Amino acid sequence: MEERSINLLKIRPDIKTTQLNDMMGNEERFQNETLRPVLKMQNDLFIAVFKNYIRKHKNAFYELSAEKRLEYIEKSIQKDIKFRNSLKGMVIGQFTVEEYEVYIQNSSALNKRMMNMVIKRLKDQLQLLENKQLAY
Repeated sequence: MEERSINLLKIRPDIKTTQLNDMMGNEERFQNETLRPVLKMQNDLFIAVFKNYIRKHKNAFYELSAEKRLEYIEKSIQKDIKFRNSLKGMVIGQFTVEEYEVYIQNSSALNKRMMNMVIKRLKDQLQLLENKQLAY
């Protein structure tokens, strides 16, 4: 394994609750072994990027109810292709070459999993997206 791969794997957080077994499919295994640690590692960046997205869209997010904010998160990632591709790039850029080889075999299904996980992560941290914390 080349140095880049070794270094990438070293800096990833260890997720103690992740369980792997022989019964899981390739997509679920990739999700648990690669996507979860990468998304956890990139979490602060996702928050900062989404705050910037809100700002660039005239802060309309802050005028919404909590329920509408959750919808806003989901719709902005599902409908804004440039934004979604940017988020995907933040994840894929943290893959080792070996992981990328696995990813490209079923990128469509893995992209769907990846974006659903990012959406859930942002929704679960709604309080971190509050306007008072928007200090740039």
